[in-house]
Amino acid sequence: MTAQGEAVHDRAIIAVSGNDRVSFLQGLVTNDLGKLGDGLVYAALLTAQGKYLADFFLVPRGDTILIDAKAEQAEALVRRLSMYRLRAAVTIAPTDLHVSRGLGPAPDGAFADPRHPELGWRRYGGEPGALPGIDWDAIRVAHCIPEAGIELIPDETYILEAGFERLHGVDFRKGCYVGQEVTARMKHKTELRKGFITLAIDGAAPVGTGILSDGKPAGQVFTQSGGRAIAWLRFDRLGDDMTAGDARLRALDSPAPEQSS
Repeated sequence: MTAQGEAVHDRAIIAVSGNDRVSFLQGLVTNDLGKLGDGLVYAALLTAQGKYLADFFLVPRGDTILIDAKAEQAEALVRRLSMYRLRAAVTIAPTDLHVSRGLGPAPDGAFADPRHPELGWRRYGGEPGALPGIDWDAIRVAHCIPEAGIELIPDETYILEAGFERLHGVDFRKGCYVGQEVTARMKHKTELRKGFITLAIDGAAPVGTGILSDGKPAGQVFTQSGGRAIAWLRFDRLGDDMTAGDARLRALDSPAPEQSS
């Protein structure tokens, strides 16, 4: 398979350096930094109430940990991390590094995207790549992978409803982090009754359009591609008569394996 890739222009790279960089981040984010020895770590920062603030990739880079975040969230993320810094020996600063991502054989220095094999690789450097475009939305929809600023809403989304366990974005054995108590309680003491799911869609609807099931509010529809859509849904209202505006929705005949877990 020939490699395909492209520059990613809506990302910002933050550098966290200093002797306490690992312990500092370990006490804040949802995943275990011990996994950096294997490549990228996908994680999120939460509120104390367990709600999503930002998601990002942690990137090993010598004596620095890079944070690959959505550009629109980067400034607020730096402020939030700085608020927690206190006396920790860390420096948090933006960089001029760029992100490239692609499919096929990974080039030297690239890392596999840990969320799903179909998302290919990511590479970090001073100059972005410029190779053929890829329909990333189609890949995200097919595998129900939410995106910051579209499906993932700060101060609103719960990461387990967003599939972070399936996407390898949370670790339940790492110990405390901000929002850990609520997240652990959702994991061990409750059954998820709502969350993201990929549905078949006939037609189209603006992102955020409400879904009705048998006339009752059931959720919202988000990214759409190839006759499918990522939807946030109350699972008890998944039915055969769902609409979002003028579009009609239904359960897929063969749900993706990762959605059935």
